[in-house]
Amino acid sequence: MPLRLRPARRHRGLLVCIIAIAFGAAFYKVYKTPPAASFQPVPAAVSGNSEPLLYSDFASSRQLIQTHAASLIELKNGHLRAFWFSGSREGARDVEIHTAVFDPVRRQWSTEQSIATRSGTQQALVRYISKLGNPVPARAADGTLWLYYVTVSIGGWAGSSIAAITSQDEGVTWSRARRLVSSPFFNISTLVKGAPFLYSDGTMGLPVYHEFISKFGELLRLDKTGAVIDKQRLSAGGEGALQPVVLTQSPRDALVLMRHSGAAPRRVLGTATHDAGQHWSRPAPTALPNPDAALAAVTLTDGRLLAILNDAEQGRDALALVISADGGANWKKLYRFEDQSAAGESALNPAHYSKIVEEMVGRAGPESQGKVKSAQRQMCKEQSCRFEFSYPYLIKTQSGELHLVYTWNRSFIKHVAFTQAWLDQRVRDSDGLH
Repeated sequence: MPLRLRPARRHRGLLVCIIAIAFGAAFYKVYKTPPAASFQPVPAAVSGNSEPLLYSDFASSRQLIQTHAASLIELKNGHLRAFWFSGSREGARDVEIHTAVFDPVRRQWSTEQSIATRSGTQQALVRYISKLGNPVPARAADGTLWLYYVTVSIGGWAGSSIAAITSQDEGVTWSRARRLVSSPFFNISTLVKGAPFLYSDGTMGLPVYHEFISKFGELLRLDKTGAVIDKQRLSAGGEGALQPVVLTQSPRDALVLMRHSGAAPRRVLGTATHDAGQHWSRPAPTALPNPDAALAAVTLTDGRLLAILNDAEQGRDALALVISADGGANWKKLYRFEDQSAAGESALNPAHYSKIVEEMVGRAGPESQGKVKSAQRQMCKEQSCRFEFSYPYLIKTQSGELHLVYTWNRSFIKHVAFTQAWLDQRVRDSDGLH
């Protein structure tokens, strides 16, 4: 007669197996951790436009849909390729990953195209996919273009994992999706938002974060095939740190800024390393306010840090540019790309909201009306409307220009470009105010 275990014994046996797997994974990590590598230095910009220029447009063009979570990468010919997700609403089954290309000479965006769908990703991964989310591009050491994006099979964003596709022709065509295995335990609750970077040995750093049970940031290190070979925890679960942005400052020094989803007072959280990521300081609040929203940042060639964020503890109705000359200890506000904080203090009816949006767009005709209707669809409920400018993504190109994309009222992706000369002028103007 076969031996039957009592339920309690079965449960204890399952717990023992889980603990054994955990210790086995930890043992394997200790003895398989790859050699340490320094951060790749911040590349110097070539001589670019010396005029103080600032210009903007919309990267996306589809109307009456929800559009969110844009990212950018420079192509080999100097053009820019943007990515974002869009559909009837965030988390809907019809959400797709879209892309468009910007020509900096003509200052013109191409027509947007879909490059990843829920059904196509599901077929490639041979597993059920319920929704898609945040896309983040990266340039591997061998020149291959990678795109990482969030997939969910069950539940909400806490049940997510990361899919990856590659391109050898600068994003014209893409490979089939593959799943990034970032955890031995069910491989769930891993999302991307911050820009990847390279180590000196050609491996890649991919900032990720988790939302299952607790919220924390991590840094994955990927080999040249895209496999995870190491990871470091950037924060503890109780700190509510999400969406890390890595700012490398030297071959061994880096600062990470993270969204704060914990209790008030809400401040951007910062953690630092001085040994190329082998150890990280305990996250601490910075001087930057944060309304539980994503931020973007880059390291300039001269070592200064530039960040873009919603500079308040509540609301996403203003988007500011700030700079630090001392490694992130102190920050100075330089400019606001968007500011509807005054309008957001009181409930706006659709008619008043439409007038403000028309002024923001600054164009007449069908295009303006399409943007107004799209914004109303996303941001007005029961005769009450609001504004949202969120999820910024910032890059510095080889020419020295800085390019920003962000969610504009959940209905379009807006693009802003500015030169180093414009930035320097803003710094001089802000210095003159003190």
